[in-house]
Amino acid sequence: MEEILLTQEGYEKLQEELSNLINVKRREIAKKIKAAREFGDISENSEYDDAKNEQAFIEGRIKEIENMLRNARIVKDDEITGKTVSLGTTVGLRELETGDEFSYTIVGSVESDPLNFKISNESPIGKAILGHKKGDVVKVEVPSGIMEFEILSIEKSKKE
Repeated sequence: MEEILLTQEGYEKLQEELSNLINVKRREIAKKIKAAREFGDISENSEYDDAKNEQAFIEGRIKEIENMLRNARIVKDDEITGKTVSLGTTVGLRELETGDEFSYTIVGSVESDPLNFKISNESPIGKAILGHKKGDVVKVEVPSGIMEFEILSIEKSKKE
């Protein structure tokens, strides 16, 4: 598995999720399985099947998070200067054709959450603006063609 870049915040969120899955969800699902077994014949027991499916999902997610954390590299605060676009910066952009302005935080692919204005460093826009400076105009290839963005501002992301 390749190196996974994470902000400190993203790393901590994954650790919290892992802890919750191991310490809370595993116990909850064990209780569900036990209760479903008490209904009798498990060959036609939908509660048992549902609980076993949920258990498989939880165990898969635990393994996935453990692998991510094992291969994670946390981008250190001193690596983020705010002078160029990098993981852990919040970037103000203007789309040149429409004049629309956006502000995105650049995060690793695991932390990506476009609805909360967190875009991956591997997304088309994220990849295109990495390493650029304030005032640069960057062309981004998107499915509908080429878009041009001007970088209006770059600052270190604030901790939530």
